[in-house]
Amino acid sequence: MQLKVLGCSGGIGQGLRTSSYLIDEDILLDAGTGVGDLSLVDMRKLKHIFITHSHMDHVTSLPLLVDTLFSDLERPLIVHARPETLKSLQQHVFNWEIWPDFTELPTKESAVLSFQVMRPGETIDIDGRSIEMIDVNHTVPAAAYAVKTANSTFAYSGDTTTNDNLWHVLNGYDRLDFMVIESAFANHDIQLAQIARHYCPELLAKDLTKLTHQPRLGISHLKPGEEKRIMEECKIALDADWDIHQLSSGDSFTI
Repeated sequence: MQLKVLGCSGGIGQGLRTSSYLIDEDILLDAGTGVGDLSLVDMRKLKHIFITHSHMDHVTSLPLLVDTLFSDLERPLIVHARPETLKSLQQHVFNWEIWPDFTELPTKESAVLSFQVMRPGETIDIDGRSIEMIDVNHTVPAAAYAVKTANSTFAYSGDTTTNDNLWHVLNGYDRLDFMVIESAFANHDIQLAQIARHYCPELLAKDLTKLTHQPRLGISHLKPGEEKRIMEECKIALDADWDIHQLSSGDSFTI
């Protein structure tokens, strides 16, 4: 399994892109601003998009992506998400006011965009990759995803904070090789992190004690300008045995 980080920042700025991750060539996890760095050739290879939740930094490229690919899509681009997330996209984005409803274009019978409801605990198999949705704790209904192949397992937390379910589900896997996990705030903003339901290094370290695996960790969603401080605090808070990496747009991993 190949993982490419298209966007992983908690904000925007020069060189900063928001959440989007490419699995192999055909699957996106979230559709933040990082999608815009894909070439048109690479965009045409996309078939499935798994959205963690409805916040703008995770979906902002989706309407533009579908519009860009409109004339190239011989079959619909499939968006998998919780029913609450799809409802938000339909009501607030693809509503003919903010953006055309591509689930009806060029016709309802041959639309270029398809919304597919997925619920926590459900698994979808796509060409040898098993993708499970996992319920997590955020300010809106949100999900993490675990992607399993014959010889590797990868997990992407999306946005979340202190919870038990994510770790309980991941502990049920035989292995966990790599995990993208967020730490949006530094420890001095722990109260804000709790209100916004994000991790800071202190909260993340406590929750990682619930995980029986010890995967390599990619730290994501760092607040712009606070990256160095957050990573230093992560290294202090986590046991020295953890292999942690500050993610950057363009990073690639073989899992």
